[in-house]
Amino acid sequence: MIKDNQRFLNNLHVLLDVLIICASYALAWLLTIVAPIFPAGHGVLPPQVYFAALIPIVPAYLLLYWAFHLYEPKRTHSKRSELWHICQACAVGLMLLTSILFAFRRSGYFGNFSTRMLVAFSIIDITLTTIERFGIRYILSRLRRKGFNQKHVMLVGFSDASDQFIDACRRNPDWGYHIYGIVDDIAEVGEGYKGVRVVGRISELEHILAQNTIDEIAITLPLAAYAKLDGIVHVCEKSGVHTKFIPDYNNIIHSKPVTEDMDGLPVINIRNVPLTDPVKATAKRAVDICGALVGIILFSPIMLVVATLIKLTSPGPIIFKQERVGLHNKPFMMYKFRSMVQQTEADEKKGWTVPGDPRVTRVGRFIRKTSIDEFPQFFNVLAGQMSLIGPRPERTQFVEMFKEEIPRYMIKHQVRPGMTGWAQVNGLRGDTSIYERVKYDIWYIENWTMSLDVKILFLTIFKGFVNKNAY
Repeated sequence: MIKDNQRFLNNLHVLLDVLIICASYALAWLLTIVAPIFPAGHGVLPPQVYFAALIPIVPAYLLLYWAFHLYEPKRTHSKRSELWHICQACAVGLMLLTSILFAFRRSGYFGNFSTRMLVAFSIIDITLTTIERFGIRYILSRLRRKGFNQKHVMLVGFSDASDQFIDACRRNPDWGYHIYGIVDDIAEVGEGYKGVRVVGRISELEHILAQNTIDEIAITLPLAAYAKLDGIVHVCEKSGVHTKFIPDYNNIIHSKPVTEDMDGLPVINIRNVPLTDPVKATAKRAVDICGALVGIILFSPIMLVVATLIKLTSPGPIIFKQERVGLHNKPFMMYKFRSMVQQTEADEKKGWTVPGDPRVTRVGRFIRKTSIDEFPQFFNVLAGQMSLIGPRPERTQFVEMFKEEIPRYMIKHQVRPGMTGWAQVNGLRGDTSIYERVKYDIWYIENWTMSLDVKILFLTIFKGFVNKNAY
């Protein structure tokens, strides 16, 4: 029944997509060719030429929709991911169409084909397809909340994974999952979680499946029971019911796991770190080098003035060097403009700066407040010891202390430390919670994208320079 519903839904999507592609194309033709809303300059060709092009466009776009997963079951897919896939498919379609026009630009017909019309078609198609998809989602969500189009699920194994699966289904009634029960060998029959009860032993699974209409089986065994997995999978496959495996590893793996294939051997990485990808790491390093050079050139007048003021107002070196822990736990010397009176190494290790700290000079107080003291770190970035964006590096003695006290603290050293970071633009600078900073740092490491770095950079420029927690 569920498979029939999904087949019907896919057929409906295809039919509606064909109608929307044709309607979007016709509307774009009307707006840009028949009654153009923009000044003249568009291609002018007979209508039959434009609409003849629609014959290959429709199947090509349907193929793109399939390639970008728009015909897969969407019970548990978010609206955001579906919108992103729609935009990706249409963007690729537009690039293909404009590439074909460019390749045949000297042709009598294609040379005058309106690119404005194709752009308008792409925008209208994205808009109407999104309305269609979200409309169907809304209707299905309402039906599932009322008990229609339900998928009946049996859980095998009473564990944290089963509890989390039940919680997710309770939070998302529009998924339409009805959990029939759990079979387990440890928990007593009748025991349960949030209304879902243990209905029998694992040895009774085959009999229970034969006596009930189950659409899907979710294996949620605790880690200690994985020895039974082979026999359970055999029973599930013998029943012909679609089976999925939900591993009980959330106490071990705290982020979205990334799988890879090693010559047929499936491997689950404990943590997703995008910057372990050489291509992404190289792209970030290239941006760091360019950004550091721009920063040094742009701020060199300010750095020259600050260096002069430090030399004139306080005896000692202009640049303060301090050992910090960087990528792969390797120590490096981080540079700053000296903002305190000259101290011994033992005095430097006593602790953080406090409000009204007498060690801070008058010039130092200003450059710390405005983050100008950090500008020499552009040279650390250039040398490859730091990045423009990343978790802030900490002193060696504090790293030794925090790695014992704060869970997952050392994960921050899987990427280069940064001059500024996600924690800093969210107000976690200076005398703030180290636990909160680590949480933000780990989120950044696991969710890194180039666009996130750009966002952090702009947030730093507009609200990150002045630090109320700098003393």
